[in-house]
Amino acid sequence: MKSSKDFDSIYLWREPVDFRKSINGLSAMVQEEMKLDPYSESLFIFCCQRKKKLKILYWDRTGFA
Repeated sequence: MKSSKDFDSIYLWREPVDFRKSINGLSAMVQEEMKLDPYSESLFIFCCQRKKKLKILYWDRTGFA
């Protein structure tokens, strides 16, 4: 994984996210709802309803991780 120095920005989606969403669903949220580029050098953080788990999305030049 990249270190925090490798990211231009870190974004936290504050509303709970349905964790059945795949990488495609999360990247669509970044694009359509956050109005940001999911392919940028940014880290996108999502939490579940109970706020006990996180999903982190970033583009690593070969695909989403």
